[in-house]
Amino acid sequence: MAPSLQLFHPPKPLTHFNRFSSTSSRPASVRCSAAAAPASVPPLIASGITYEFREMLLGGAALDATGVPMPNETLSVSKQSDAVLLGAIGGYKWDKNEKHLKPETGLLHLRPGLQVFANLRPATVFPQLVDASTLKKEVAEGVDLMVVRELNGGIYFGKPRGFGTNENGQETGFNIEIYSAHEGMFKDVNV
Repeated sequence: MAPSLQLFHPPKPLTHFNRFSSTSSRPASVRCSAAAAPASVPPLIASGITYEFREMLLGGAALDATGVPMPNETLSVSKQSDAVLLGAIGGYKWDKNEKHLKPETGLLHLRPGLQVFANLRPATVFPQLVDASTLKKEVAEGVDLMVVRELNGGIYFGKPRGFGTNENGQETGFNIEIYSAHEGMFKDVNV
C-alpha cells in the first residue's frame, strides 16, 4: 500500500503552516507520527524541511505487541503531530481475527479520533519505471496526480447498519451511506 497523508477536518488554518515560509529565519520543521515506516520518508527528508518522526504502533504491529489494533498512545501522539504518515498496516496473518482485532479496525478508530476528513494518495509514474507498468507506455508516461479520498462519512460510518431476513426468508444486509452538510461542501472542491 502506498503511504498516505491524513488531512484534518476541520482543516487547520493556513497560519498553522506559516513556518514553511521561505522568508522564515529559522529552519522549517514538521512533527510526524508514522505507522509502518512509510517508504516516502527518505524523499521527504531531502526537501529542506526538518522532519521529526516518532514511529507508533498501529494495525498488525500493534496487535502483535499490545493485543489491540490501536493503542491509546498511538492516538495521543498522533493528535500532537502536524502530520500522520501511514504505510501498510495489515496482512494475511490477521485475516482470521475477530473484527475488533483486525488491523483495519485500528485505522477505522484512528480516523475519527483525529477528526480527519480525507487522505491524499499520490499517483506518480517515474520515468525509470514506466516500462514496468501494465499500462501502455503512452498511457502511463507522465502520470502525476493526487487522489483525495474522503474518510469519515458515507458507507464507512453510516448508521443504521446490520443484518436481517427478508419476507422470503433470505438473509440480507444493509449499510446506510450518509453525509453531513459540512462533508458535502467538500465534494465539489477542485484540487
